[in-house]
Amino acid sequence: MAKKEVTVEEKLRALYDLQLIDSRIDEIRNVRGELPLEVEDLEDEVAGLNTRLSNLASDVASLESDIASKKQAITEAKSSIAKYEDQQKNVRNNREFDSLTKEVEYQELEIQLSEKRIKEYKVKITQKNEVINNTKAKLTQQETHLSHKKGELDAILKETEKEEELLKQKSQEFSDSIDNHLLKAYTRIRNKVKNGLAVVSIERGAAGGSFFTIPPQIQLEIANRKKITIDEHSGRILVDAGLAAEEREKIDNLFS
Repeated sequence: MAKKEVTVEEKLRALYDLQLIDSRIDEIRNVRGELPLEVEDLEDEVAGLNTRLSNLASDVASLESDIASKKQAITEAKSSIAKYEDQQKNVRNNREFDSLTKEVEYQELEIQLSEKRIKEYKVKITQKNEVINNTKAKLTQQETHLSHKKGELDAILKETEKEEELLKQKSQEFSDSIDNHLLKAYTRIRNKVKNGLAVVSIERGAAGGSFFTIPPQIQLEIANRKKITIDEHSGRILVDAGLAAEEREKIDNLFS
């Protein structure tokens, strides 16, 4: 059985129907506005703050481990001093006494150096803890902000997701009914214009959204629906007001 020939009018109706459906999807997405991106940015920021807190906690733990290590070094140095001082009591000559005295002095320097390092580490820990507290405050603030924004987005999604799914399904159905060449042209124009309007009707002698008057002869050709007309100023596909009104009513009824 031969495939039924699709008329230009049928193509124009299908294109305008697709435009009406896609415009409804655009409206739903405009309601969301920048919310999805804001939520994504806040999620990234919260993740970054958590990573920072984890790194800071590791730094503090490392410094505390260094302090413990230096305290152990001090204990060992004191033990060595006590041992050397005890040995000095039993030396046989001045050379041995001087040698042990140098060992004691070396261990005392080790103690001083370890105590100096402990003070430095404690200052660093204080500084890190200050950064941790500030980061925790910032994290709490951003988590609250994120929760609020997610709530906003979830409410909008809950309100619109059913309608959007149905619209997307219908958009696909209408897309499938349009030949590839025409669909590509529609998509190309739609991606090029700001408001996503690739198919517009004639309004008061001009293309919808345009101030350029369309000559009466061209308007007549558009009303005859025998060929696809592109507006020379905006690059959009044009349909007559009668067809547009009929298709708007049809689509309204479809989704009412």
